[in-house]
Amino acid sequence: MQLFDVYPLYDLKPVRGEGAYVYDEQGRRFLDFYGGHAVISVGHGHPHYIDRIAQQLHQLGFYSNSIINDLQTELATKLGALSGCDDYQLFLCNSGAEANENALKMASFHNERTKVVAFTRAFHGRTSAAVNVTDSAKIKAPINRTYPVEFLPLNDLTQAEATIAQGDVSAVIVEGIQGIGGIYLPEPAFLQGLEAICRQHDTVLILDEIQSGYGRSGDFFAFQPSGITPDIISMAKGMGNGFPIGGILLHPRFAAKHGLLGTTFGGNHLACAAGIAVLDIIQQENLVANAARQGEILMQELRQIQGAGIVDVRGRGLMIGLEFDFPVGALRKQMLFEEGVFTGSASNPNVMRLLPSLTIGEPEVSLFLERFQAVLAKLPNYQQA
Repeated sequence: MQLFDVYPLYDLKPVRGEGAYVYDEQGRRFLDFYGGHAVISVGHGHPHYIDRIAQQLHQLGFYSNSIINDLQTELATKLGALSGCDDYQLFLCNSGAEANENALKMASFHNERTKVVAFTRAFHGRTSAAVNVTDSAKIKAPINRTYPVEFLPLNDLTQAEATIAQGDVSAVIVEGIQGIGGIYLPEPAFLQGLEAICRQHDTVLILDEIQSGYGRSGDFFAFQPSGITPDIISMAKGMGNGFPIGGILLHPRFAAKHGLLGTTFGGNHLACAAGIAVLDIIQQENLVANAARQGEILMQELRQIQGAGIVDVRGRGLMIGLEFDFPVGALRKQMLFEEGVFTGSASNPNVMRLLPSLTIGEPEVSLFLERFQAVLAKLPNYQQA
C-alpha cells in the first residue's frame, strides 16, 4: 500500500528531538523555529512530559467517555487556573478543526441560525464546517459549502457591524492572531467592538486560539489584552505538545445537555496526561512570560535588519511573521539545508513564520539571528544589524 500523496516533503528525516532542536539520521542538529506548525510548545523530549505520558500508558491508555475520568477534571482545573478562564466549561476533542466544528455547532444550536462571519486570510481547519470558514477556495469541496459564510476585512468594524446587524448571523469566528494567513493581529478595539455587536444581536463570538493560544502570544490567549469575554474559545496545537488533543471553552451561559456533543477519543487518558504535563511545564517554567520576553528581543533585532527585501516584521510573543518583497520558499530551503534551521511558510508566499517552542532562551534567539543573517548576507542590498 502507498501513502496518499498530499504533502510536499523535504528530503529530511528527523529521528530525535531535544529542547529546541531536532536531529536527523546522520546526527545533524537542526534549530526548530517552527515547532511542527506551532505544536511544540514545551520543547522536544521534555522529561516531565515523557514521564507523565509513560506513567499513564502503564496504568490505562484508553477507555471511553462513558466512565469517570479524573484526568479530565484535573486538566480542566489546571487550565482554568492558568488561563484565567476558570468560569468556562471545557469540552475535549482531538484537533483544532474538530474544536472549531464543535464551536460552530454550539453557536447554531444556541440561536438556530446558519450564517457565519469570518475574515479574509482566515484558516480554521480542513473539515466539513471548519473549512467553509477558511478563506481558501481550493481546499473546499462542494459538500463543504453547505451554509452561508461572509468573509470581511480584518479590523474593519464598520463592515462587521453592518453585516451582523442584519440579524441572521449565527457566529463570528476570528483568530486571536491569524497564523497561516501570514501573522496578522486583530486590533484590541476591533475585538471590543465585535464583542459589543455580537452581544447586541445574539451572535456567538468564537475566538480561534488554536495556533495563538497556550502562551504563544505572550499571554495565555492572544485575545486577553483586549479585555473581551468570548462566547467560545477553541484550542489545540500547543495544548498537547504533539499528542493529538483539542478543545473548546464554553461560556457559562451555554447549558450542557447529554448528547449535545460527543467524541470517542477526545479527552482520553493519554491525551489528558499530555495536556496536564504541558500545563505543568508552562506554569513551573513561567513560559508565558518567557514567550513575551524572547519574542520582544527577537522582533527588536529583526527590525534592525535593513534591506534584504524585508518589508515588515509583525506578531506578538513567539508568533512572528517576516514579510519580504519576494517569495520566501528558496530562502526557507537555504535556512534549512545550509544553516540547519526550520522555519514556516504562510498562505502569503512572501511571509516566513517563526513559531519556536516557548522554552527557547537568548542562546537560541542569538543562534537563529546569526544563521538568518548568514543567509540574508547572500542577498543584494543586505545591511547587517
